[in-house]
Amino acid sequence: MNAPQTSAQTSALQKAERQAQVVKALQAVLPAHALLWNNEDTTPYECDGLTAYRQRPLVVALPETEGQVQAVLKACHALDIPVVARGAGTGLSGGAMPHQMGVTLSLAKFNKILDIDLPSRTARVQSGVRNLAISEAAAPCGLYYAPDPSSQIACTIGGNVAENSGGVHCLKYGMTVHNVLKVRGFTIEGEPVEFGSEALDAPGYDLLALIIGSEGMLAVTVEVTVKLVPKPQLARCIMASFDDIRKAGDAVAAVIAEGIIPAGLEMMDKPMTAAVEGFVQAGYDLNAEAILLCESDGTPEEVEEEIGRMQDVLTRHGATAIAVSKDEPERLRFWSGRKNAFPASGRISPDYMCMDSTIPRKRLADILLAIAEMEKKYNLRCANVFHAGDGNLHPLILFDANDADQLHRCEQFGAEILETSVAMGGTVTGEHGVGVEKLNSMCVQFSAAENEQMFAVKRAFDAKGLLNPGKVIPTLQRCAEYGRELVRGNQPKYAAKFPDLPRF
Repeated sequence: MNAPQTSAQTSALQKAERQAQVVKALQAVLPAHALLWNNEDTTPYECDGLTAYRQRPLVVALPETEGQVQAVLKACHALDIPVVARGAGTGLSGGAMPHQMGVTLSLAKFNKILDIDLPSRTARVQSGVRNLAISEAAAPCGLYYAPDPSSQIACTIGGNVAENSGGVHCLKYGMTVHNVLKVRGFTIEGEPVEFGSEALDAPGYDLLALIIGSEGMLAVTVEVTVKLVPKPQLARCIMASFDDIRKAGDAVAAVIAEGIIPAGLEMMDKPMTAAVEGFVQAGYDLNAEAILLCESDGTPEEVEEEIGRMQDVLTRHGATAIAVSKDEPERLRFWSGRKNAFPASGRISPDYMCMDSTIPRKRLADILLAIAEMEKKYNLRCANVFHAGDGNLHPLILFDANDADQLHRCEQFGAEILETSVAMGGTVTGEHGVGVEKLNSMCVQFSAAENEQMFAVKRAFDAKGLLNPGKVIPTLQRCAEYGRELVRGNQPKYAAKFPDLPRF
């Protein structure tokens, strides 16, 4: 007599049967080389840049034409199979983490720049085109694409649309939503959809702003029309050192209060400058508690005037040293450390979790001091880099993922940073998205009714909930469970320093 099957064996059998069903359906619409399902082939897709969370998909589809994308979506919709769209996998919130019973839909082969329109200063590109490739293609025309995430050498425009990515120059030039005119794609049912237009505006509701930042939950993007801007005649960068974090934070607010909108305004704390200086030798002041990078671009006359004004503001607010780039190589050297903050952190720690929240500029010093107390509480190091001009934080919590306790403390540390950001008047994300990383923190920021309204929008586009399920919007049950985990009345040590903060 055969021994009865265990629940694990039954589950594995059901998964294998489901996989065979999906493979058979997709083999009818995709060439053999565009379909992966063996473990060794699907493992590279098990996570995005948030490597702490991994899940192997049932199948990976790599369509090469819009017709194939449409056919894959129709097949998955008919079988009630979840679909997770994926670009380059550089996201940092788990937004592209696969569904274990679903299809990962890779748009990697959609990598063509279709048109550069000089009179309208636009580029029409497929969703798998790299961010930097757009600027490289437009450079001979004296144009470029302004949003520049640190991962721009690898990240794709479709992923930028999904997360509403920013970059170091987003303070002056805006984020993805401010630089995209039109998005084309398909719903989960395979219906073609188009958001926005190549004209100044489109009639009806502004669904373009809805699709940008929707994290792949409403539609699959296949083509994007972006704005191009003229390359400035000149750009120069100030590197300013501060011996006190609060002085640096106050200087950021003062620059903006002065009516100056720099092309970029970034901040790094002492641990981060030490990490990047050892990596790229950017010439940073290792004795400074914080460094500000302030860039001006435009005509030579505009740059000279703005650089002078910023120097005056920084000096008045306690800068201990100021250096101004003399030429383009030196400007790029100043920025090289900031651009390489994430890989530099990888040299000093086995793993790191890059957080992403936004606070009012005036609270920069407060959040840094709070994070310093959290380092003691969770016994983990944290290096900080900021899009300081718009209050977007990127604390990098350093840990070892092979140590389950360190991973747990890292998750708690990150959650407390996000909750404190909300308490200071900010939000749980600035440009990385919610994904799976910030689901619990969404319970802190939004009420059950607000989350339900977001689910209603999701259902309007995807009634079955098959596109990127389990991401971004927490369920009522999840929020209830998370609420029970919060230790009410057990306030962090730094709470007394900020009496205006709500008590969790």
